[in-house]
Amino acid sequence: MTHPSAPAADAPPPADLLATVVSLCRALRERGVAATPAESIDAARALGRVDLGDQEEVRLALRAVLVNRREDFDAFDEAFRETWRASGGLPSPIPLPGRRRDLMPNATPGGRKPPPVSLQNWMKPSDADGGEPLNVRAASDRESLGFRDFAQFGADDDEAVRALARRIARRLALRRSRRWKASRRGERIDLRRTVRASLRTGGEAVRLEQKTRARRRTSLVALCDVSGSMELYSRVLLQFLHALQNTFARVESFAFATRLSRLTPLLRGVRYRESLRDVGREVQDFAGGTRIGASLQAFLDRHAGLVDRRTIVLIMSDGWDVGDPEVLAEAMRVLHQRAGRVIWLNPLMGASDYTPGTRGMQAALPYIDILAPGHNLNALERLVRHLTL
Repeated sequence: MTHPSAPAADAPPPADLLATVVSLCRALRERGVAATPAESIDAARALGRVDLGDQEEVRLALRAVLVNRREDFDAFDEAFRETWRASGGLPSPIPLPGRRRDLMPNATPGGRKPPPVSLQNWMKPSDADGGEPLNVRAASDRESLGFRDFAQFGADDDEAVRALARRIARRLALRRSRRWKASRRGERIDLRRTVRASLRTGGEAVRLEQKTRARRRTSLVALCDVSGSMELYSRVLLQFLHALQNTFARVESFAFATRLSRLTPLLRGVRYRESLRDVGREVQDFAGGTRIGASLQAFLDRHAGLVDRRTIVLIMSDGWDVGDPEVLAEAMRVLHQRAGRVIWLNPLMGASDYTPGTRGMQAALPYIDILAPGHNLNALERLVRHLTL
């Protein structure tokens, strides 16, 4: 559909477009769908890539970004119809530029970068009054870190890893389950409890009982390969686990090379540099060989109680294993049977020509639910969609 009055390619998204996205996310949260500020940003970017004159195309684009569960589709459609009517339709689309834009669609020509945007500016004035502005990332030199391989990370990049872990932990904490629980200030009226309570007052509903969605109680068990072949990646991945563990409580951390070491008490509540020294003293096989199967079997022998159907097991390894592949396959089979999900992050998947051909990966593959790269910040950020059950 052609829009002759469409703005120039380098113009920022219209204010009413951004206000519409914020209103939609607010309506979703009122219906129990966790739509975070990070997803609001993705939604605004998605609308810059579709025909805003086509309501169905807009609906499908926003649903793909904002909804993670099929059971939330009806709630999204209801919120979308409400927001669409209130906005009177969306403004003209932003035409796609001829070149690829990986970050923000409003980067200015000549290399200059726009000032940071605030969610406070996205809202209507009446909604923004008294609200605390939440900064939205704009294009910056730091964003190139997202694509940089961890093997090239230095000490100056530590804060980027910590910030990402904190952001993922906050998003995990916002996850809601399908289960409802009683609440004084809930999201919906609990008709069953309201009727039951009215029986005590002669059938008159004196008070409307309410309910809200319970928080997800997903736990995370992370096992990080610290063998010689992972030396360029394990430092950053351990730092990620340190920050995640100190922000999101339900995390158990382990390291392995030729044997298993529990890191949870070493990574809790202290600075990462101090933790790394403690880990170096505790883990005697740093940068050594790799016996993944024996290490996973040791985990099952000593810590099997940490894993149940509400647990996600996260294994971070390149799959190089000098042990018996049958031991690895059996340990992975048991883990897959006990856990809610098994995720394997492999830093080698950052290479375009990578294939999981090592005997360790071949033995583990049948029991992996999600096989994903783990070589840069963008890969870790994409991981968050899989860290929920």
